[in-house]
Amino acid sequence: MFKVAVVGVGGIGGHHCKCYQSTQKIQLAAVVDIVPEKAQKVGEQYGVPWFTELKAVLKRKDIDFIDVCVPTGLHGDIIIAAVRAGKHVISEKPQDVTPQRCDQIIKAVRKSGRTYGGIFQHRFADDTRRAKAAIDAGRLGRITFALCNTPWWRAQEYYDSGDWRGTWKLDGGGCLMNQAVHAIDLLVYLCGPIKAITAKTARLAHERIEVEDVAVATVEFESGALGAILGSTSSFPGSAVHHELCGTKGMIYLDDDKATLWKLADELEAEKAGKPAAAPADTGASSDPMHLVSDIFARNLDDVARAAREGRDPIVSVEQHRKAVEVICAIYKSAQTGKTVLLPLKRFKPKV
Repeated sequence: MFKVAVVGVGGIGGHHCKCYQSTQKIQLAAVVDIVPEKAQKVGEQYGVPWFTELKAVLKRKDIDFIDVCVPTGLHGDIIIAAVRAGKHVISEKPQDVTPQRCDQIIKAVRKSGRTYGGIFQHRFADDTRRAKAAIDAGRLGRITFALCNTPWWRAQEYYDSGDWRGTWKLDGGGCLMNQAVHAIDLLVYLCGPIKAITAKTARLAHERIEVEDVAVATVEFESGALGAILGSTSSFPGSAVHHELCGTKGMIYLDDDKATLWKLADELEAEKAGKPAAAPADTGASSDPMHLVSDIFARNLDDVARAAREGRDPIVSVEQHRKAVEVICAIYKSAQTGKTVLLPLKRFKPKV
């Protein structure tokens, strides 16, 4: 078993600690947080040593992995320090706040020879895997249209709960960078690269934040397919993350990782055999940021550990983890300039 130290346990890091109780290839061995009370509480909860400084953990030979769960704008510093210290890395989404910062991470990881695995746990859901296999096998024919929508709600208290939330420097953006990033990753993962984006964003429901709480973008994929990206944290009470994947031989709808529509030309008799299960009735993470499904997290974490053992890239490699950041920053650039933005996008600087 690989041994991991989780850095930043005040929010999503606490959930990572829980998920390591069910992983098969990697186990929790330490926690780190700059707030001593948080570090001590979580460390004692899971019976592992706790620290308030990263340097102390990087020196430990019994730690193989550093799991980065701090605010997004701090990811790069910790990731680069970890791989330079000879540690493998797991990093929460987004990889960092700009494409150029992501490129610095990629360079450092590849130079170190260490394994880097990003967290995009929804790639590991059963119906997402089925959809990916069907698309890769050409069962949808030529993809003609694809859409992702994250119609979520976050109360003002969510943004007021941390001075880093809703800032360009540390959050990297708003409803797209922090929430819809998962849906955008799946859109690109399933349908291929995007080459052009035209977008608008707005802040309509929240105060005291620098970033958007609603966004709409039209996209053109490299394949020629057209599509749309929608996201918000201003849609009360929030609803399921929705993907539409449409082609010349079929269509698939996914709602919160569940296939709610599955119609393929080569499965004309599918309805007689039974339809896929409907999406759950609850609103899940659409209104509660800590409503998280543990099993797909554990699959994501175990894949990174297996990759390190086998000397291969994880499913969410360091380059794969960058893609959603690039798309989101292209949306921001289009919204700020009023122009269509072509990808690849090498640099982005927000207008604060």
